[in-house]
Amino acid sequence: MQGGLEEVDAVVVGSGPNGLTAAAVLARAGLTVRVHEAQPVAGGGTRSAGLTLPGFVHDVCSAIHPLAVASPAFRELGLAQQGLEWIFPEVDVAHPLDDGTAVALVRSIDDTAAQLGRDDGARYRRLIGPLVERRRELYGDILQPLVRVPRHPLTTARFGLHAVRSAAGLAEAFEGVRVRALLAGLAAHAFLPLDAPFTASFALLFGITAHGEGWPLPRGGSQRIADALVSVLRAHGGELVVGDRIRAMDQLGRARAYLFDTSTQGLEQIAGSRLPERFRRRLRRFRRGPGIFKIDYALSAPVPWRAPECRRAGTVHVGGTFEEIASSEAEVTAGRHPERPFVLVAQPSLFDPSRAPEGRHTLWAYCHVPNGSTEDMTARIEAQLERFAPGFRDVVLARSTMSCRDVEQHNANCLGGDIAGGANDGLQLFLRPALSVDPYATPADGIYLCSASTPPGAGVHGMCGYNAARSVLRQIPGIRVGARLP
Repeated sequence: MQGGLEEVDAVVVGSGPNGLTAAAVLARAGLTVRVHEAQPVAGGGTRSAGLTLPGFVHDVCSAIHPLAVASPAFRELGLAQQGLEWIFPEVDVAHPLDDGTAVALVRSIDDTAAQLGRDDGARYRRLIGPLVERRRELYGDILQPLVRVPRHPLTTARFGLHAVRSAAGLAEAFEGVRVRALLAGLAAHAFLPLDAPFTASFALLFGITAHGEGWPLPRGGSQRIADALVSVLRAHGGELVVGDRIRAMDQLGRARAYLFDTSTQGLEQIAGSRLPERFRRRLRRFRRGPGIFKIDYALSAPVPWRAPECRRAGTVHVGGTFEEIASSEAEVTAGRHPERPFVLVAQPSLFDPSRAPEGRHTLWAYCHVPNGSTEDMTARIEAQLERFAPGFRDVVLARSTMSCRDVEQHNANCLGGDIAGGANDGLQLFLRPALSVDPYATPADGIYLCSASTPPGAGVHGMCGYNAARSVLRQIPGIRVGARLP
């Protein structure tokens, strides 16, 4: 016993999807596990709350989950058996344009390609089709650290030939406005200028998941993902302690392994005295990404989109043409606030009536801003929504806004509003938090990082936690690691 806590095999700090996945994997392997969470409820980036009016359920951070169904970790943990139900919108992503139409990204590659024109449609099928067909092989390789040898080198190489390019370079192969706009919206999830290397990888991966699995939302809110992971943890004897902010190692008691689902700064602040100074300097050099400005809406009616495809979509990419989105993202990288920001929009209540009172709706929207921004982007976001949905403001009953500071207050890992666990630029996209054979283990025995600041990075997929847990199991004597992921 230390600090009044019972000794356990593993302690996890932070209960985001990565921390909970790590804890669940370790508990299933027979270890005793305890999770500490600073907030009153578990979930991190997968929490839901009533942010506006009574009866409206809003997702505090993530809302749509392109990588969740594709995740080998979530498949292995069997979250459906814990009550998690996925809803798949008819249209995964709609991208409206000023002519009143929209490109609809749907499960069918042929139906998507048919909207892009004959030549561009044929090019799109040739680009995405083979990758979708071999996607399970691809997920097993690209959701692992870069230093691992791919199990399916030909599939991974085919993806990599295009993925290393910038989104701008990828778009050069296409002539029409429609496909270029679609690629821009997908690539802008990178929080990078669209002429940056590797931004094509985001466009490709999100396109593959849309055609292969769909972009689902959890019935009842993103909190249901965390709830399912907690159920797995508890079913195998694990413990969750909420409302317990950890500031020093001596609060954690004795354990064989300590896993941190935190930012690199959080790891250094809590465990710094046990880490070599050289490694601490590497953690301090880890770069933050842009922040976000987010608005949650309670609406009296669905968004009055001009394009009918948008009314059937779970996600809407609001930003116009490739050139407009590229300009917006470049402005953010330069430390400025775009007048016409790229806005990511989710419409969960169109498909999940539990999110709002009968006849009412919720809307989730955010745009990218410079890290630490204090700018109120409400007027600019709503101008973009009005551009493609005239009369939008007339259906707004209430709104809840979150600046970068508010985002960080909800989740201390989101430093300066950075929800991606660190910048995705350069080699930091792959070598997170630094070049290492095992990016989850630190130089200090028994201390690990399992957050989105490790490979494969941001997204609700649990793979950072899964990979970190496997690292722990390899290094604890007497624990047998199971078969490799498919």
